[in-house]
Amino acid sequence: MNDADNKPVNHRRRVLAWSAGLLAAGAVGGALIALGLPASAAETPTSANVTATSAPSGEAREPRGQRAGETLLTGSDAEKATAAALKAVPGATIDRVETDADGAVYEAHVTKSDGSKATVLFDKDFNVTSVEAGMGKGAPKAQPSQ
Repeated sequence: MNDADNKPVNHRRRVLAWSAGLLAAGAVGGALIALGLPASAAETPTSANVTATSAPSGEAREPRGQRAGETLLTGSDAEKATAAALKAVPGATIDRVETDADGAVYEAHVTKSDGSKATVLFDKDFNVTSVEAGMGKGAPKAQPSQ
């Protein structure tokens, strides 16, 4: 074999090597981008979009805004509560979904499209039992302006 016979083979090897390198670089770049993005918009809220409020009459609140005795929902329970709340209050944004300490089994705190707050209450099967204006019974009361 002479050099003329090896040129097509060497060229193919270089093209394959470059292709493999570009593919690997793309995979690494894609992974880095994916790590920097939120996992999903449908997931439960993050601390960046949930604000904690002080509880009425010394009642303790968790860092994410829910009261003591209430637990954030995750997984399929969070998905069911989110879907039911959005069906009950179309166009709303979910602030958080959690267990309820005031009588309902679950609740969703939402911001309506007009900016007002509401609380959607559910039974154990995620059927909506009521929609209340504001953040629910245990929410802090607005202080009168002075």
